[in-house]
Amino acid sequence: MDGNSTTEVSATPLLAGEAWFDPIEAGLRERIRGFIEELLEQELTEALGRRRHGRGPSAGHRHGHRGRRLTGSFGPVAIAVPRARLRAEDGSTREWRSAVLPRYARMTRRAEALIAGAYLAGTNTRRVRRAFVALFRGAVGKDVVSRTWRKVKTDWESWCRRDLAGEDVVRLILDGTVVRVRLDRRATSVSLLVVLGVRRDGQKVLLAVKNMGGEGEAAWRAVLDDLIARGLRTPEFLITDGAAGLERALAALWSEVPAQRCTVHKHRNLLAHAPEALREEVAADYTDMIYAATAKEIEARRRTFLRKWRPKCRAVADSLEEAGERLFSFTRLPPSQWKSARTTNAVERLHEEFKRRIKTQTVLPSSETAAMLFWALLASGQITMRKADGWQSLGQAPADSAIDLAA
Repeated sequence: MDGNSTTEVSATPLLAGEAWFDPIEAGLRERIRGFIEELLEQELTEALGRRRHGRGPSAGHRHGHRGRRLTGSFGPVAIAVPRARLRAEDGSTREWRSAVLPRYARMTRRAEALIAGAYLAGTNTRRVRRAFVALFRGAVGKDVVSRTWRKVKTDWESWCRRDLAGEDVVRLILDGTVVRVRLDRRATSVSLLVVLGVRRDGQKVLLAVKNMGGEGEAAWRAVLDDLIARGLRTPEFLITDGAAGLERALAALWSEVPAQRCTVHKHRNLLAHAPEALREEVAADYTDMIYAATAKEIEARRRTFLRKWRPKCRAVADSLEEAGERLFSFTRLPPSQWKSARTTNAVERLHEEFKRRIKTQTVLPSSETAAMLFWALLASGQITMRKADGWQSLGQAPADSAIDLAA
């Protein structure tokens, strides 16, 4: 070989797209085609009560096949679907319909889940189509992605109307977040109001996610009234972010239910009232108080905090006192529950994961899409929620009072 020669490349380019013929893939698809057709034949045999060309009584008769194109996670295949007429007791006949392959279905549920999952991961319609062009050999166009998404929307609407009377919810965690959506061809900020429930067995469950213009009392009241109308029972404990509109809405509905102000949100409030040079010290004192091991220790450290910061930075002390007993309602619960009852972190984590997934879509198509995407990430299993810490003692009712603020 001389110095001017080059190495010959005989391998097919990896990204050759539809022009790439793979004998393994082709053989696999042929096997899958035979398996699907055999599955349909077996289903029809059971419906007729007699195998093809068999003798004896039958519930109907076969009459040929029809061609059908089916796309699955294995790609597109052309199959022959058997046809038959079934007899009724009155002597009339009806066309046999397969339960395995529903009428008009052009994709398997697994393939639809793949498409919906890619969309939910933050990929737009165009990118979904490009991503699956090789796997589905061009069978996935914009209309297929849109049709799949419409099915997801139907499930979403059913979820929004579901009966909540059977949900044994003992705790609510409520918080809102802001997302950017397109309204009248302009990017606009809307609020997503989220209500998370904790069942008596400790499992967290999404109860509501609504797009609203803001987080005022009327907006939150609309969300809560809808939950109550669908059967939600009065909870035993509430955890909120401290927003004034939410506090008023809850007070109007459940004034006797203990409510916990999120200690993380209050931490941020205190730091916002403190000069930058003092923020580290404020944070350390606040953390020592909130995470003390017993209610008595929390009482003592609260008194110490106020004595120290009233003369040093009055705004910090006033901010702590503003929250009152609601900042320490978690002490009314067994200590094993304190970690999960102090904050709205369970909802905050959902907000963070949701925004991470939609980073590729700076502006969502509509406000309804935003709420639906939030729900679908949980419904599809892309986001999962574990049980609340200390769930074993959720059956115990909260004590009558929290720490003594006058002590």
